[in-house]
Amino acid sequence: MTEATAVAVFFVLCGLGALLGLVTKQERNPVLLALIGAAAALAACVAGAHALFAAQPFAAHLWPLPTGGTLRIGLDRLSGLFLLIVGAVFLPTSVFSAGYLRRYLSHYSLRSFTVLYFGLFASITAVIIARDVFSFLLTWELMSITSYLLVNFEYEREQNVRAGYLMLAMGEGGTLAAALALLLLASAAGALDFSALKAAGGSLSPEMRWSVFLLSFFGFGVKAGLVPFNSWLPRAHPVAPANISALLSGVILNLGIYGIVRVNLDLLRPDLMGTGVVTLIVGTISAFVGILYATTENDTKGMLAHSSIENMGIVTAGLGAGFIFTAAGRPALAAIALVAALYHMTNHSIYKALLFLGAGTVDYRAGTRDLDRLGGLIHRMPWTALFFLIGSLSIAAIYPFSGFASEWLTLQALLRSAELSSTGIKIVFALCGVGLALTAALAVTCFVKAFAMGFLGLARSEQAGEAAEAPASMLAPMGALAVTSFILGVVPTFVIPTLSGALAPLGNPQATAALVPPFFAQETDHAGLPADFAAEFHDLGAQVGERIIPGRGLVVLHRGGAANPVVFAMSTSYGVVVLVLLLLITWLVLARVSHRRRIRREVPWAGGVRQLFPEMTYTATGFSNPVRVVFDAILRPRTVEDTEETVSAHFRVAIKRSEEPTHLVDRFVLEGLTRTLNVVAAWFARMHHGRVNAYVAYVLVTLLVFLVASAFV
Repeated sequence: MTEATAVAVFFVLCGLGALLGLVTKQERNPVLLALIGAAAALAACVAGAHALFAAQPFAAHLWPLPTGGTLRIGLDRLSGLFLLIVGAVFLPTSVFSAGYLRRYLSHYSLRSFTVLYFGLFASITAVIIARDVFSFLLTWELMSITSYLLVNFEYEREQNVRAGYLMLAMGEGGTLAAALALLLLASAAGALDFSALKAAGGSLSPEMRWSVFLLSFFGFGVKAGLVPFNSWLPRAHPVAPANISALLSGVILNLGIYGIVRVNLDLLRPDLMGTGVVTLIVGTISAFVGILYATTENDTKGMLAHSSIENMGIVTAGLGAGFIFTAAGRPALAAIALVAALYHMTNHSIYKALLFLGAGTVDYRAGTRDLDRLGGLIHRMPWTALFFLIGSLSIAAIYPFSGFASEWLTLQALLRSAELSSTGIKIVFALCGVGLALTAALAVTCFVKAFAMGFLGLARSEQAGEAAEAPASMLAPMGALAVTSFILGVVPTFVIPTLSGALAPLGNPQATAALVPPFFAQETDHAGLPADFAAEFHDLGAQVGERIIPGRGLVVLHRGGAANPVVFAMSTSYGVVVLVLLLLITWLVLARVSHRRRIRREVPWAGGVRQLFPEMTYTATGFSNPVRVVFDAILRPRTVEDTEETVSAHFRVAIKRSEEPTHLVDRFVLEGLTRTLNVVAAWFARMHHGRVNAYVAYVLVTLLVFLVASAFV
């Protein structure tokens, strides 16, 4: 099946799913959505995979526009990668929806949900295959509107409506900025198709390049959830259905990254080092701010939403490093950084979809998302607990799961800044590296809290104590995502060449040669490395498995040039084998030592009390309180209640203190903007006093201003 055929089948299936969703009975819509959605996702995966590995990109002309130009669609390797990720997330999410959507049967219309679901799927794919400015912006708007309607699916709740409006308003602002960037390129090219924009990109002045970069980066950055335009994301995710939250984080956020990469790496060559510095700094700040608020959040979906900001920040930081290395004339280092960014984006799509589906399952079966009211679910929902644990280990970058490989590669790419000549750029890299390292540490804290307080210990509410395991239709998709997340972490030497191939048409084909060389061909020299490079590594032990290992080996390794000969190396593949052997040896030793010992089970000691009640156990709030204290200057929560109830002058019965988080961006950006707009609005309001003479004076003054202005034009 070719790309064109797969794309055609995909759109036919989406149209069929939307049509059948309208005429099918309400109770059958979940199964319909699951079946046709999974088939459409498979078609998207086939089209994306074919484009990713195809020698010739797919392109087609649709019909001419009245204003000039032609609507064009196509798939190259970069868009093939993004389409493959879209299909890989939509496939398990569609199957998961068969069981999950039944909770809405008696409350909301699943017919409208099915139509919007397939509309979102089709519009996302249309954005990726668009090859001209008009079709790109048109399909981008369709994607924004359908995602807004799905986030606002539970429209009877005021909180949902407000979150949906905020998402739509901020998204439209970002779209206007991105549209202006594309129109600036189109005006320079005299055409609307991407190929003409790319040809004209090299002739732009530095000022025009900066304008296009800033408009496109921050315009698409709204969709990616980057600081300072991320306020919509932690509000929209918690109110959306869990399957839509999985798509928001696993797919739609990636479109923001796609827009940044398409404009600033494909259509424009990143020749200005300053653009990379801005990208690196914004990415690092986004990562740190996102994980800080995630660590202090007790709503499971709210925590995952803030974590999405963190992960998009890590991806953006990798892109920034790649832009800087490209501008500095270091193509191999640029390829490593860009591959690390795409690797982490791919991993995030998989494990974040898994975590959101897990959070939705817990909410569905336990009736709450509040970590302070959960606990003990590992006994009631063991399979959900296992899959959520794998997702938590992956997102916390714990070896050997997927997040470890991509975050390790990102940090190693930042360390290669030692090969640059600019001291200022090296300082920026060092500070951003420290910020990302702190982010990684907080991520471990965050997801230890998420799993421990949600699934371990005693149930802290009646709903959690009575929870039941989810049906197989919800568990199977989570299991598939968990296995995929593990595989992506264990075989990086197969993932890196694939991602490097996606970057090859953009002028960055050297990541594979620099990171995954054929170690056993000792006479080969790759990416400007010394001729004895392979021989040295061979002597370090790479000869293990010689003639057995498929492909290019199972070790990720890079050594800098003569000025920076430090080697970094990693092999999660070998590491898993070693880890399994160590665990097996440990089990055998313990079994040998303890086989004659008698085991006696007693009631555990609970601090001297007869029974340990759930109210006496550690909560998520208590677990994350040290982080709140350390970073209080940044968090600055607003106290909404601080009371004491007493029965006499000297004996306090209860102290109640509740705080409402105030997001850093809201405090420093949005609140100041709101106050300014209120002052301006109040000033204009004073003009509406009802005196006709004053209104006539306003008209005369306005006319006079226009006459004076026209005299100088």
